[in-house]
Amino acid sequence: MTNTPASPGTATDQQDATAEEVAGVEVGERRISIPGMTEEGENLAAETNTASEHSHGGLGESKKKSPTSGVGSRSNRHAGFDLADFPQPTGREEEWRFTPIKKLAGVLSDAASDAEAVEQQVSAPETVTVSSLAEGETPRHTVLQPADRAAVVAAQNAGEALHISVPADAEIDEPIRVQITGQDAARRENSHIVLEAGVNSKAVFVLEHRGTAQFNGNVETLVGEGADVRVISLQRWDDDAVHVGQHDAEVGKDASYKHIAVSLGGSVVRLNTNFRYAAEGAEAEMYGLYFADSGQHLEHRTFVDHNSPRNTSNVLYKGALQGESARSVWIGDVLIRAEAEGTDSYEKNQNLVLTDGARADSVPNLEIQTGVIEGAGHASSTGRFDENHLFYLMARGIPEREARQLVVRGFLHEIIQTIGVDSIEESLAEDLENELEIAGF
Repeated sequence: MTNTPASPGTATDQQDATAEEVAGVEVGERRISIPGMTEEGENLAAETNTASEHSHGGLGESKKKSPTSGVGSRSNRHAGFDLADFPQPTGREEEWRFTPIKKLAGVLSDAASDAEAVEQQVSAPETVTVSSLAEGETPRHTVLQPADRAAVVAAQNAGEALHISVPADAEIDEPIRVQITGQDAARRENSHIVLEAGVNSKAVFVLEHRGTAQFNGNVETLVGEGADVRVISLQRWDDDAVHVGQHDAEVGKDASYKHIAVSLGGSVVRLNTNFRYAAEGAEAEMYGLYFADSGQHLEHRTFVDHNSPRNTSNVLYKGALQGESARSVWIGDVLIRAEAEGTDSYEKNQNLVLTDGARADSVPNLEIQTGVIEGAGHASSTGRFDENHLFYLMARGIPEREARQLVVRGFLHEIIQTIGVDSIEESLAEDLENELEIAGF
């Protein structure tokens, strides 16, 4: 059978030359064109995807807002050190709408630290350099760019920053520990910590927060080429503590970076955890575990900035909630820029609600500006016990209370085992047992 080309003016040629619009989507034999998409990927330009004022779509806010607004794309979100660009939030802003603003008044005000608000102890081997950095002294502020008012306030009022540096090619067997102990719930502390890992080094940093205070802390991590770094941030505050913070990292070529946030204590905890890449070939991960009790607000925001090609990322946060007014929030952003070809990325959040009255908000966001990627995806789930799991265990003679405990332990253990420090994993397992006792499990 021979195919004969259609002559000009035929129906076939006219269909090929002019597209038909069906439900706002242009279709035809030449191509399929979807509004907001290009051949390179999703088009999140302001003119096509600007979120309306007070939008809850995760894209940002209206142009009418301050420079803190992210117009359309996550890449347009303002960051900087000028406090005037970050006015006091009202709670109506997209960035703050989940947060109990009144409870953060102490850490959002432009104020210096109170004397002896916290005690800070560092435990590190002699091969690790522990020093301080004045304002403007590198590498301070080479990675962290404040993205909200709290981070700017901490940056301007922290005074000298703690600097912990691991030399190139060093492999530190024991965790480098920073113990931060709050002394008074009414006292305010602004903190800044710089963690630096040299080329081909290997280290684990543990930041542990206990006691009580109004704590505003920034952490920036420089991961050198080929380095292997883990940062473990433990929020084990007393019930009346308030903690806000921004943790930023830049991951070098062929490096491995893992950030693990565990939030069990505190009245309000709000952490922004972000990373970007210095070059290609890196692998970066973020893990989180939280267990909210009655009256607690535990909020975690993550941002993965794929700003260079052929890097991978993985984000997994898991939480459990119990008690009246227990509240958790997770906002996850992944941005795959046009230059980040070959990216492989995934993010997921899972919440287990144990009792009535608890609430979990979960908002995953994914922006793709190039179609040349290995893969990208996101997922979120919030629910009660899987009755099939309970039935399976109880059918084998396990009492209901013990079966419920096993389900919760199994659900959260996936995060605990990523820590890789036996002493911390064991103590967290004990903490979870105490949390289950509170719920009567």
